[in-house]
Amino acid sequence: MIPIEDFHEDIIGKAARGLHISKSELAKKSGVSIDRVRALLRGEVDEEAIRSIAPILNLDGEKLLVSANKAWRPKDHAVEGLFQANTPYHDMLVNAFLTWDPATGKAAVFDTGTDCGPILEQTKQRNLKVEAVLLTHTHGDHVADLDRLLSATGNPTVYANRLEPHPGATLIDEGWTLEIGGLSLRALLTSGHSVGGTTFLIDGLAQPLAIVGDALFAGSMGGGMISFADALQNNREKLMTLPDETLVCPGHGPISSIGEEKQANPFFPEFG
Repeated sequence: MIPIEDFHEDIIGKAARGLHISKSELAKKSGVSIDRVRALLRGEVDEEAIRSIAPILNLDGEKLLVSANKAWRPKDHAVEGLFQANTPYHDMLVNAFLTWDPATGKAAVFDTGTDCGPILEQTKQRNLKVEAVLLTHTHGDHVADLDRLLSATGNPTVYANRLEPHPGATLIDEGWTLEIGGLSLRALLTSGHSVGGTTFLIDGLAQPLAIVGDALFAGSMGGGMISFADALQNNREKLMTLPDETLVCPGHGPISSIGEEKQANPFFPEFG
């Protein structure tokens, strides 16, 4: 079982950093002592403090409590034509995804993780032909095994956003499309965690997919390392407006769905 990437301490930390609210400022605005704020950021569960600081950080307090109590995880999602690889990177785990058209065996890979071995094993077992490698972004943990993947799959074309180029990659823009057998792919710019962070929407399987990279996690989101405001806006306007049945395939943590994110993600208090 792939673990949840973020819990309440991570979510509070990301929101505070993104909004440029210091621990002391958060304490003052919420009426919660600085020691209790620090305890929350260490992972302690203090329900009164969580409810007090959530509105200061534009977070949903009840969803944040569910996260703190580790009372939610998404359903197990399995769709024919989708494989999730989950490989270690230092003290965390990173995802890569393989999708294919079951009728033709034509396939695409999204990122590589730190070990493309599980993906290569799937392509061998299923007799798949990898026609494209698509990069959600170029942070090292997501492209660590790219050379090996390309060599082992006949050097298919690599695609990366023009705003975040990668050596040898064909550069694409928002709205770019590609057909892989019976699958239709479309690119969305979901920057903020990285300059050219890209989500790939996929239609043609039993459920639509959104390969989101580090834009969105199950019950959380990426750190907004470039722009928290852009990351939040892109998620809100481009991802949370997708159909509820759309599967969210993130760069870290388990697969979820847009419907589940509306119910459980504290960054989006407007959904219940």
